[in-house]
Amino acid sequence: MNAFISMTSSHETALNPTTLTHAKWAFTTRRVAREAALGLCRDLTAAKAGDLVLGRVERIGSHTRLQLASGRPSELYAGDLVVVSCGARYAPDQFEGLAELSVSGSDLLAGGGVLGRMRSRNGKMAAPTRIRPIGLLTGADGGPINLAQYAIPERPRPAIPVIGAIGASMNSGKTTAVASLVHGLVRAGHRVAAIKATGTGAFGDYNAYVDAGAHHVADFVDAGMVSTYLEPIARISKATDALLAGAATEGCDIAVVELADGVLQKETAALIADRAYRARFSGFLLAVPDALAAAGGVANLAKIGIRPLALTGLITQSPMATTEAEAATGYDMASREKLRDPAFATVLFSRARFGTINANAEVI
Repeated sequence: MNAFISMTSSHETALNPTTLTHAKWAFTTRRVAREAALGLCRDLTAAKAGDLVLGRVERIGSHTRLQLASGRPSELYAGDLVVVSCGARYAPDQFEGLAELSVSGSDLLAGGGVLGRMRSRNGKMAAPTRIRPIGLLTGADGGPINLAQYAIPERPRPAIPVIGAIGASMNSGKTTAVASLVHGLVRAGHRVAAIKATGTGAFGDYNAYVDAGAHHVADFVDAGMVSTYLEPIARISKATDALLAGAATEGCDIAVVELADGVLQKETAALIADRAYRARFSGFLLAVPDALAAAGGVANLAKIGIRPLALTGLITQSPMATTEAEAATGYDMASREKLRDPAFATVLFSRARFGTINANAEVI
């Protein structure tokens, strides 16, 4: 019998009070009250996205460290106890995985603490770190503890300017662009919210926003989701409204919102194609890695009535690629240095504040 648990039924176990003090709690669990975890459900067949999982590291793979709830990375060792969240992931540069668990072992899909079943991986990636689930953490009602139970309340969206950041692909420079613009707006005297509306739970983007000086930082985990992959569009939309309402409550006069992956990713494509969802935004930045992506991205967005406020991203690190993209699209590229300039950030703020898109989210 494991020293940390004791049997109570065929599917339920009671936690030894010291069990969870030995575990490493992942960043995705940061909102959960640890004292609420009273037991374990060993039946994993009904596990769903957002359920908290107590597991033991079996084999170290691609993720050698776990991002902790405290905001720092922790080296992983075989035998470590961890508390992570069951979830899916969409990451063309890393893994695609589903929110499914197995008693024989599951895959650490993201360093922020997302556990599921890998469905595919990029050829450059090593096999995922394997964690054997011990059980789902349960609360006073005997049911699994889920991130949704700790979500911020749903609220109608406020009337503040919102600049969105979308990309041609994963790793196109969106987060750097958001952090740079946030910094420029803060330097210009604004109270800025930085929000990650879609993606997979991790602290990289979150910490980048904090470091840039944002007055308020939040992401979809705060809205009760470990990942937005395969989540209903209606749920993501309501979560965005709640996150923006939180920004307004904190006194922010503008929000910069990042949408994960690229404009062709399933949820991102559905969101930006939805007029009602686009109506939340005063304008968009488009981050691209190269000139062809810039031309293709601008053309793709034009089909749904979006003309970006500016183009930015990894491309701006290459003068030659920048020149190609400017010739192909007619846009000037906004480098990270330009976005950090309070004068340029103010120009973008003015465009957003006075309306770059109308109520039907079409360019005017």
